[in-house]
Amino acid sequence: MLSRSAKAMFYALAGPAMAVNGALHRTLFAPARSGLRVHLGPGQKNYIPGWINIDANAFTGKCDIWADLRNPLPLRDATVKAAYSHHVIEHLPDRMAHFKEVLRVLQPGGVYRVAAPNGDTAVRKLLEGDRAWFGSWPDDRRSVGGRFENFIFCRGEHVTILFADFLTELLTDAGFTDIRPAHAAQITNYPDLFGDVLAKEEEPDPAHPMTLVLEAVKQ
Repeated sequence: MLSRSAKAMFYALAGPAMAVNGALHRTLFAPARSGLRVHLGPGQKNYIPGWINIDANAFTGKCDIWADLRNPLPLRDATVKAAYSHHVIEHLPDRMAHFKEVLRVLQPGGVYRVAAPNGDTAVRKLLEGDRAWFGSWPDDRRSVGGRFENFIFCRGEHVTILFADFLTELLTDAGFTDIRPAHAAQITNYPDLFGDVLAKEEEPDPAHPMTLVLEAVKQ
């Protein structure tokens, strides 16, 4: 995992180029047809064939469009039927702006599947004193409180803690409707849209999920 200072330097240097590249794609190169499926933030190992994969990491990772997800998405209005984001939004400083961008690019009836570290389960496990549930990454903490901090903030890489009701509130305020939990990774209410992404998701403890997954619709 890159240090925060290294990432900050990368975004400072590459940010203007990513902004220009994203704007060019949005206005000139993005498909004008509807029915697209978009993966926001595939990182180094979760590229999905057949989807449009968008990421800032075009050097050690793999993506189709090089763009910073903190900026407007490099896609045209109402062209996307399925948007997918897995363990990305906890890194974004302005989640509401991002959610409104996802809503903009979704076509009516389009669905957004969004996943993040599960604050609900983490708090329960903290109160239960279940040190083993958290694991010891990224730092080898001995206390359950230290491991909770690991899980939630990940050396400062995560900028928020997300709970099901909080994420539902944010999505509602952004304009989404029919917001439903998927209950855990590798489960979906829309298998025709997201069936081929489930293999990318890991859930070591389905009874006490580490990942919070919601699916929301654009009217």
